[in-house]
Amino acid sequence: MHDAPYATVLKPYGRALVELARTREDILCLSGDLSRQCEVDIFQDAIPQRFIHAGMAEANMMSMAGSLARQGFVPFVHTFGVFATRRPFDQIVNAIAYPNLPVKIVGFMPGVSTPGGPSHQAIEDVALMRSLPNMTVIDVADSHEIAQAVRAVAEVPGPVYMRLKRGEIPTIFDDDHVLSLDRVHVLATGSDVTLLSSGMMLPATLQAAAALREHGLSVGVINVPVLKPFDGRGVLDAIHDCPAVVTVENHTIVGGLGSAVAETIAEDGLGTRLRRVGIPDTFAEGAKSGPFLFEKYGLSTQHIVNAAWTALRHEGPPPAVTTVAVAPGEYAPV
Repeated sequence: MHDAPYATVLKPYGRALVELARTREDILCLSGDLSRQCEVDIFQDAIPQRFIHAGMAEANMMSMAGSLARQGFVPFVHTFGVFATRRPFDQIVNAIAYPNLPVKIVGFMPGVSTPGGPSHQAIEDVALMRSLPNMTVIDVADSHEIAQAVRAVAEVPGPVYMRLKRGEIPTIFDDDHVLSLDRVHVLATGSDVTLLSSGMMLPATLQAAAALREHGLSVGVINVPVLKPFDGRGVLDAIHDCPAVVTVENHTIVGGLGSAVAETIAEDGLGTRLRRVGIPDTFAEGAKSGPFLFEKYGLSTQHIVNAAWTALRHEGPPPAVTTVAVAPGEYAPV
């Protein structure tokens, strides 16, 4: 695993989808008028005969994808996360999830990774899609996982929702990293506190773990790329002897990773103290700076450290996090 700051890869999703489609003629690409922003302008240029521009009509696009899936195709549907879930939710239920069709819905710019404010910030997309029967929900962390996820979700027999950061994607894992859709990825075990992270929050989680270890704590880190079906057994095995757990997500604390872990702990009767780092129960404002929003809504590396510190009931101020210097083309924790 690499250290921060991380080298970045541009548009790994778009390239991986084209590579897959060249080997499978059943793969179709649908775009909701955001082709360049969702990296599928690459697909449109490379395989135009299997590219469908559905326009700014997301509900119709989901119904269209369901119909195409009934004809034996595997449609990949693309738009921003908020337009891929909240706006066409009824069509996803009736045209895709209920008939259990192999439509792959890809939502970009999750949570407060966009400056667009409440109309563009998908802060509840995991909660919505996690509630649907038959739906697989994925939130991957780096360029290697994205490339592997494209092929993996194509093999899932039913519908999938995958949320992705767009643009420059960090390379966190080594080349031999293998994404699993069945098991959580335990990066380290700890006897004091375990941090569980999904998606683009992994760099900040790793940085928080390093800061806590510098103060003598034994810190576990678990990467959770699949939020449904949730590997509760894997989580319990990793945290069973750990007195405190912190979940970290770029999503509302209602209904996402924090809720999945809370449900798992409660149903097992495990007496573990839990803190949830995520967007509080509020709509977020827009801003030109992503780090400003992460700081304002409690998603920074320092907030993760603070949550772990309070979960362990330590007295005194929590450790201060050192800012990671970033060169052009690199990605650092928030």
